[in-house]
Amino acid sequence: MPECRYCGETFEDEDAHLAHLEATHADELSPIDRRRLGVDDDDDGGISLRMVALGVVILLAAGVVGYATLMGSDGANRAIEPRDVGSVHYHGTIEVVVENQTVDFSRQAFQYQSTGVDAFHFESGDGSQWHVHAKGVTLQWAMASLGFEVTEETVTVGEETYGDDPDETAMVEVDGSSVEPSTYILQEGDRIRIVVG
Repeated sequence: MPECRYCGETFEDEDAHLAHLEATHADELSPIDRRRLGVDDDDDGGISLRMVALGVVILLAAGVVGYATLMGSDGANRAIEPRDVGSVHYHGTIEVVVENQTVDFSRQAFQYQSTGVDAFHFESGDGSQWHVHAKGVTLQWAMASLGFEVTEETVTVGEETYGDDPDETAMVEVDGSSVEPSTYILQEGDRIRIVVG
């Protein structure tokens, strides 16, 4: 016959003993008795605090992995890749001025070469009008394809980064407004203007 360790009462079977523990001694049960009854100290409607904490840890880990994937292994912004190449055909204008010198996009190095990605380019020797042939072409991705790294505050041309020094300026605009290059998706007729120095 089971005996209650809290009050000494005896019972005909274990079920009666467990019912007594739960009804009479719920506030004083040992951890072992709590487990036997399926009651946990941090029980909250069937979900323990440990389970909630585990869920939070898993979500945080997934967030860190996702962030690292988007940002690249060195922590620098990595441009979002365009999709569905050939599905759209947009045009717009561009002016990039580096230390009072306008970049000449009519040079062969910037013209469509029919090799590689056809998502953003110049063609027919025209360096003032860009062409987009894919969905989701961000300003950051477009400029990276030309060899320029752009963020909201800085522009990197070759080895030189502008805008990270108080004596330098770096302006990145579309249609006269500042934009976040990593998320701004180019649209038909956009006028890109980047001035650094």
